[in-house]
Amino acid sequence: MSVARTCAVGLLGVQPALIDVEADLGNGIPGFLILGLPDASLNEARERIKAAARNSGIPLANRKLTVNLSPATLPKFGSGFDLAIVVAALAADGQLSVPARTIFLAELALDGTLRPVAGVLPSVRFASAAGFTHVVVSAANAREAELVPGVHVTGAEHLGEVLGLCGAPSDSIRTYLRHRSQPPEQASAAEETPQDLCLVNGQFEAKLALEIAAAGGHHLIMVGPAGAGKTMLARCLPGILPPLDDADSLEATAIHSITRGGQGGIRQLQRTPPFVAPHHTASASALLGGGSRAIRPGAITRAHAGILFLDEATEFQAGVLDALRQPVEEGRINLARASGHQQLPARFQLILAANPCPCGRNFGTGTACTCTPNARRRYFSKLSGPLLDRIDLQVRMNALTGQQLLGRDAGESSAQVRERVLQARARAAQRLNPWGLNCNARMSAKILRQELHYPQATQRALERVSEQADLSARGMDRMLRVAWTVADQQEHQAPTVDDLDAALHFRQNLEPR
Repeated sequence: MSVARTCAVGLLGVQPALIDVEADLGNGIPGFLILGLPDASLNEARERIKAAARNSGIPLANRKLTVNLSPATLPKFGSGFDLAIVVAALAADGQLSVPARTIFLAELALDGTLRPVAGVLPSVRFASAAGFTHVVVSAANAREAELVPGVHVTGAEHLGEVLGLCGAPSDSIRTYLRHRSQPPEQASAAEETPQDLCLVNGQFEAKLALEIAAAGGHHLIMVGPAGAGKTMLARCLPGILPPLDDADSLEATAIHSITRGGQGGIRQLQRTPPFVAPHHTASASALLGGGSRAIRPGAITRAHAGILFLDEATEFQAGVLDALRQPVEEGRINLARASGHQQLPARFQLILAANPCPCGRNFGTGTACTCTPNARRRYFSKLSGPLLDRIDLQVRMNALTGQQLLGRDAGESSAQVRERVLQARARAAQRLNPWGLNCNARMSAKILRQELHYPQATQRALERVSEQADLSARGMDRMLRVAWTVADQQEHQAPTVDDLDAALHFRQNLEPR
């Protein structure tokens, strides 16, 4: 047989695609040609494959070898096709047979060692949904592949093991196993261990806003002087959020596998919400995702089902910040390029921290501030009105007094606050169960205005707010979502007038004074 076929999975952004790997041995000048829009790393697979096969004891035939990656119009990226190509090439030469309904995903070293590749979890999920029952991966990726139920996983350390699995004569196979250190376990994509709230002195209003944000999944901005505790409070948020449910955990781990899983080490689902904090010099492509040919996920996709923290938000480029408007509203980002269109998941909780002015001293009476009024307005204008309108909770913070800073009275710990957050989330999930939602921040305008009912006093207060407060329709909806979260915290069946006042209080005017 001079033609053989294996199967692999390719990734475009975060979307998997089934790739048929066809190998043909023909007459003519010996050579090795790969078709199907391969990138540079895939073109280089020819030399890796020839060396790996030779060092495994079963070299490629010295004939004209043509490999086609189908569909041919779909661009192919990365080194994860190496194993599928070498198996197809040797099967075309009649030296082995290809197991049915099997996916091959691994990179080859020159000595035949199988190396891990990125995106194994979403690739195996996709293969399982497509009816494949067996996957062959590098041993370093085996634990990650086993996270998908119902799929038989073979984790091999060397190409020789795979060739034996495919029926190659055992007396011909040579297996050289190098000693390799185990990759560190990557159970979570969180950048560091969350801070504990008991370490934050004072700032009771900001702590309350943070608890409301955790209880309802709301966006939050904190504006205050340097050293007031904005960054520390933001880094406390993962410690008071509930663990990810099964669906979100699988999605977050799959994205982590695509973006940072190339070294293996993912052995369990990620249950802690990811915390992503890009530097303020990040470009639009780094934040949103993109690329000229291969569309790569950005920070907002890595923060999916978790937290996107923008520290020193007023130092970001204004255009980069305004580009967050669509993903904040829709929970996804639509990237259109000349090479194609991709929709990437981006449902995150946005946390912003900013100084009130360039010198950072425009707080309290503002007498210590050395900035001109124009400089203050220009500095804060990076945060546009439409962006701030999408932020549910807006808090102005003051500097800590010496007594607060040096006080030894321990505040509430993250564990104590987390218990209240879990109780509020449980009440919200029970109320929103008919619509398949689990937190207040995801309620649509239709649910807020037509499906949920308000006490008569709250309804009258809402009418007054709509007439007197300077709120847009979007701002009114976001204020109502926060009011429902406050009601859940207070164990009210529906928002009271006091709950409404609390929600309205956290839509402060943050413009420089």
